Amino acid sequence: MTLKSGREKSLLRRHPWIFSGAVNSIEAGTVSGDVVRVQAEDGRFLAYAAFSEKSQIIARALSFDERDTIDEAFYRRQIKTAIVRRTSIFHQSDAARLIHAESDGLPGLIADRYGEVIVMQLLTAGIDPQRELLARLLRDETGVSTIYERSDADVRDLEGLVARNGLIAGNPVAAETVITENGLKIAVDIAHGHKTGFYLDQRDNRALTKSLADNADVLNCFCYTGAMTVAALAGGARSVFSIDSSGPSLQMAARNVELNGLDAARAEWLDGDVFLALRKLRDQAKSFDLIILDPPKFAPTAHHAEKASRAYKDINLLALKLLRPGGHLMTFSCSGGISADLFQKIVAGAALDAQIDAQIVQRLGPGADHPVALHFPEGDYLKGLLLRR
Repeated sequence: MTLKSGREKSLLRRHPWIFSGAVNSIEAGTVSGDVVRVQAEDGRFLAYAAFSEKSQIIARALSFDERDTIDEAFYRRQIKTAIVRRTSIFHQSDAARLIHAESDGLPGLIADRYGEVIVMQLLTAGIDPQRELLARLLRDETGVSTIYERSDADVRDLEGLVARNGLIAGNPVAAETVITENGLKIAVDIAHGHKTGFYLDQRDNRALTKSLADNADVLNCFCYTGAMTVAALAGGARSVFSIDSSGPSLQMAARNVELNGLDAARAEWLDGDVFLALRKLRDQAKSFDLIILDPPKFAPTAHHAEKASRAYKDINLLALKLLRPGGHLMTFSCSGGISADLFQKIVAGAALDAQIDAQIVQRLGPGADHPVALHFPEGDYLKGLLLRR
């Protein structure tokens, strides 16, 4: 694959994406999943990359070293290195992300471990043909026998791929897989839950929630299966009011409270729309010491940023009005189309409209098992702020 003149600059900065508009020529017969040698117009080597024929991102770099051979040994080395880097995380939990796509040098591959099950996602046409090899290598390097596939994310549509969800190797997964995180038990639905079953990226922020919750009235919005609720109750919360629009998720959330032997009387659940619920709580003059806003992805790309900004401002404005003086707001965006700077501006605008002064106590993000490659800022998807009124 040869790039157009001047289009090699991003690869020289080690950014892994090659867009179709940057390509001058592709060797005849190249198909999705092939590893291509990417070169500048003058023939200089730039990278070895996995080809995705139908994607706007037509290739993703696997290596910038011309001496490399992209073979089984290469993939094994990448996987082994990624797993070793996460060893310390398993002192906190038996669940963690093992492979984080581009940031671990394996674009399109996500691998999450839940106890004795590894859930694998293949998100690009470039990595999809390596499915069996990668599953075998993950088993070899971890000793975990059960590999389950959750390649059912919408992004596969952009790659011309159909969704897949099912067992690759080992024993069938249970309807409920219980993991342990910082001493707390969480039930995960691997086959049907969000992402690969759970939001592993919020581990550190759940620990923070626990530390802030003592004797607090807590509001947990977009609570999913209640992991933040469990953390707050374990931290000594006086009450936790949790909202989500999924009845099955709330049922599992109540189950998670039960799993940890926590006082269910301190937990109240609402199956409903968070935006409407926040307005109703405002109209009822309710207030809270700790509020958690962890909404779904409002802006998957920058194209959606304007509409998403309005949604983020709305929920943050309402939450700030419900926050007691001295209380804390933990607010997040997982939208790739919303930068950290823009997110802070949105929240600042919400505080201004709410006529509330607040301080940034801490900037929040994912745990160490979700690293961001220095030359790949797109990997920095989860950003958050801990505010104090």
